[in-house]
Amino acid sequence: MKRLEKQIVVVTGGSSGLGKAIGLEAAKQGATVVFLARRMAALKEAQATATALSGRPAYAFVCDVADPVAVEAVAARIARDVGPVDVLVNAAGFGHFENALETKMSTVEQMMRVNVLGTMYMTRLIGRGMVERGRGHIINIASMAGKIATPKSAIYSASKFAVVGYSNGLRLELRPHGVRVTTVNPGPVNTAFFQVAEANDYLQKVSFIVLDADKLARRIVYSFGLPVREINTPLIMAAAAKFYDLAPHVGDFLAGTLFNRK
Repeated sequence: MKRLEKQIVVVTGGSSGLGKAIGLEAAKQGATVVFLARRMAALKEAQATATALSGRPAYAFVCDVADPVAVEAVAARIARDVGPVDVLVNAAGFGHFENALETKMSTVEQMMRVNVLGTMYMTRLIGRGMVERGRGHIINIASMAGKIATPKSAIYSASKFAVVGYSNGLRLELRPHGVRVTTVNPGPVNTAFFQVAEANDYLQKVSFIVLDADKLARRIVYSFGLPVREINTPLIMAAAAKFYDLAPHVGDFLAGTLFNRK
């Protein structure tokens, strides 16, 4: 019997990037995976691959997590058509890297709606069922940008700082109810994320810390059901984040030089 057999795993942002990689890794371990995203064609591809990997039907539902009405509708559909959720992975998100004073407020608002409010909308609805059953695991994909801000990432970092803070409080609230909360803080991951963020050359500039999406997905899926508070990677950035708190002036120097490649 595979480790995640008979478990239902819901992944937002599941049509591409790290979200898709997490969903497919969960499928390899026997889970019934529900992929949520805005693009049906890409969702269908992920669904077909997951079904082949797990040997059981996977699901693909269109959902814009920035729309609370859409989130409520898809949560009801999952409960009706799939079943109670064992693991929720909030992986939907996007970034835009530009000086804060030059960033359009429409972009700021959209980033906050997707990265922060989308996570809260989905967690609120799926988490209630977990609390009622006395078990479950919520995985929030934040970022090392939620621990170390760099130039041209002030808005994105603000959204991820919010996810980290939300996850920390949520972890304490849900622990007495048997529901675990894990925050994942990765550095740059080799996905299409940076194409969307219009930072195509960024990955090449920071190649020494770029993470492989499939390897990171395996690490995240391995944590399902385990009391893992945070996953911070790569090691050099995790260490820098701790050092940032201990010596903030030096941390500012590193954030503005070594990790500033946008």
